[in-house]
Amino acid sequence: MKAQPSTLVVTATYNEIENLPRLTDEIFRLDLDLQMLVVDDNSPDGTGRWCDRRAAEDPRFRVLHRPSKQGLGTATKAGFQYALDRGFDLVLVLDADLSHPPRAIPRLLAGMAVGPDEAGYDVMIGSRYVPGGRIQGWPRHRRWISRCLNFYARWWLGLRARDCSGSFRCYRCELLQQIGLQNLRSRGYAYLEELLWRAQLAGARIGETPITFTDRQFGETKISTREALAALWVLFRLGLRQHSPFRSRTPRRA
Repeated sequence: MKAQPSTLVVTATYNEIENLPRLTDEIFRLDLDLQMLVVDDNSPDGTGRWCDRRAAEDPRFRVLHRPSKQGLGTATKAGFQYALDRGFDLVLVLDADLSHPPRAIPRLLAGMAVGPDEAGYDVMIGSRYVPGGRIQGWPRHRRWISRCLNFYARWWLGLRARDCSGSFRCYRCELLQQIGLQNLRSRGYAYLEELLWRAQLAGARIGETPITFTDRQFGETKISTREALAALWVLFRLGLRQHSPFRSRTPRRA
């Protein structure tokens, strides 16, 4: 591992023109050695065109255009593959709608640090559900659904993280290579739990740091009832493998 690991920030977009410019500025104001990739699914609101202009002006900023809306899981997987192909050490994922505070990025990176007296985590989660974590702007029913989903994932899949459904995370690319992106089956939101499940089976070190999650102010949420039900079905199928006496495990990390 390099003394100063290279880090790619990945965010997936579909109609985020009201949020993405501000998010990009906040990330680069951190004055860290970061590069940023936007995976845009042909946003009709001009998000992709804005990305092209920003990329032409700023070498730290890149955009990957996809022809249509294909799901958050596949968009994030495309960002992972981009990072692996270009030799990045870490890939940090956050939502484009400003619900994840960029000011927490240094704490996620600090958790990944490797030094003489620290091994560093393989996954760091910006967590709503550890002490100090909070949610702002969600109605009671959304809080209840999120809590139930996390309880279900922890119980059925045996996940040890407190926030299994939050997407604000930093991953070690070495771990993603070990897991094998081709093994990920989830196209939608269930990829979040699936990644933690596969990482945990591989013996990954997983840490969490508290964040304040703030509901989006501009644009519309992308998750639908159909996608939520599909995610539950994927988790159920993963759990069947988890509880099967004939399941195969990913080789553990040394």
